[in-house]
Amino acid sequence: MGLSKAKSRRRIHNRIRKKIQGTAARPRLAVFRSNKAIYCQLIDDLNGVTLAAASSLEKACKIEGNKVDQSKVVGKTLGERAKGKGIETVVFDRGGYLYHGRIKALAEGAREGGLNF
Repeated sequence: MGLSKAKSRRRIHNRIRKKIQGTAARPRLAVFRSNKAIYCQLIDDLNGVTLAAASSLEKACKIEGNKVDQSKVVGKTLGERAKGKGIETVVFDRGGYLYHGRIKALAEGAREGGLNF
């Protein structure tokens, strides 16, 4: 029997994490997608600190519409929070998910919010 979907995603995520690392100057934009919500945070891996975060459960990000639209708003919110802290460039960590749908919408929203990656 093969790997479950979750285990397969974790293996892909670990493979991605070997190659990228966030710093204070260029943090890692980590994404987690559940069935109901999407979460993202900017992480400084050298110090082990989360610099900014956003999720679709927050009142600031709640909108009517489908999950792809919500993801775009979450990305834009995170981009604005990062700009407020002086962060402009990030490393994108898609978390083992395909760059498609909600993950792609979040990335596009973050770019609209002012982040470069």
